[in-house]
Amino acid sequence: MKRLFSALNAVIAISAGVIVLLGYFLDIPILHNLRSLLLQWAFILAGLAVLIGTWNLFSVHLQKVRERKSGFINNMVLLFFLLLTMTIGLTPALRPLQYLVFNGILVPAEISLLAVLAVTLIYGSLRLMRIRNNLASVMFLFSALLILLGTGPFPFIGQMPVISDWIRPFISNNLVSGGARGILIGISLGTLTTGLRILFGVDRPYEGNQ
Repeated sequence: MKRLFSALNAVIAISAGVIVLLGYFLDIPILHNLRSLLLQWAFILAGLAVLIGTWNLFSVHLQKVRERKSGFINNMVLLFFLLLTMTIGLTPALRPLQYLVFNGILVPAEISLLAVLAVTLIYGSLRLMRIRNNLASVMFLFSALLILLGTGPFPFIGQMPVISDWIRPFISNNLVSGGARGILIGISLGTLTTGLRILFGVDRPYEGNQ
């Protein structure tokens, strides 16, 4: 019976993948309709997964608050802002407050995290040079310092014109963009390979034993 259900799951998953894939390449109305139906089901299931994940997050942190575990104040803050954001998002009369929450809480928090990340990268690159002093480590540290110097501003100096007007755009538009595109190409190839392995039944993540 277990093998029968395993084979049935594989047939359903492969069939759904093939229908969606062929629906993009073949101009057949029935394939288009089936593809749209399957994608709608996928969106609905993804939405339910988000709701389940949100409920799990809420229940886990609520349990920590009830048990007064170490750091439960942070759990209380998370629960408060989770409920506040949900209330503002689901109440039509409070929709204008979304911009206040976004610009007053989310944006400053993200900027602070990015600032900490920049300092952490510099510190990490210095520690990396102590362990592995090679050309890649030196280039990473040098590029990070140039970006920081180009974005300033520094007291009584402001932004350094040469770095800010030429070097930083060159690094951002050429080196960083090239690296980001290479990463995206690698992600795309990995996604394509994983999808093909699932379509051919080599990998079966839906069985829960991968």
